[in-house]
Amino acid sequence: MRHGAYEGHRPSYHAPHEAALTQNGREQIPRSLPLPEGITAIVTSPIPHARQTATLVAHLTGLPIVATSGLLAEWRAQSNVLGRTAETYPPAYRTWRARHLASPSLRCEDGESLTDLHTRARHCATFLQHTALRHGPLLAVSHTLFLGVLTHLQEGPAAFVTPPREPRGSSPSAACSPTASPRHCTFRDMNDEGPTVRPPPMTCWTQAATPWRFHCMSRSCESS
Repeated sequence: MRHGAYEGHRPSYHAPHEAALTQNGREQIPRSLPLPEGITAIVTSPIPHARQTATLVAHLTGLPIVATSGLLAEWRAQSNVLGRTAETYPPAYRTWRARHLASPSLRCEDGESLTDLHTRARHCATFLQHTALRHGPLLAVSHTLFLGVLTHLQEGPAAFVTPPREPRGSSPSAACSPTASPRHCTFRDMNDEGPTVRPPPMTCWTQAATPWRFHCMSRSCESS
């Protein structure tokens, strides 16, 4: 599940970690229900607007939050772009943006490189599978860019910017099932706003072995 709308939420905006859900963000959550059938537990990013989203879902559904993991956190931008939009990005960050696809291991100051992000997403996929084996099918609450990479691991670091075709008006959810083979996840997006880079589509992903395979779950979803 992508978190609800937060304070300052707009395109090309790098939210400060402390940004909280807005009233609109809180109102989005009941509209996202019901969740996919069979979910028995929630895992969440520790970033406050994701954690608040998970807490509200837990309250509305009665599902327990069984883990809070930094593996589900959003891509870490360099500190001095937090709270900024594209018009005020510093020169070093603009230079990094121009070079990051050609050099995915390149970092900008204290930010994550695309290679760092993809490696974390691979570790997160393993974490979700192991957690689902203990707790049953999971709802994972996370963030736009990270979910885009997590749901397209086979594309490597380039998944950061490869835009999928996305069904409009879809509601958010991400469910991970521990069934022996294959494992399944369903992703739906809560927001029509937010970063324009790669919001995840409504997708089912299965893994009997690598690589991940993706199948559209929505009647309105277009093939990519």
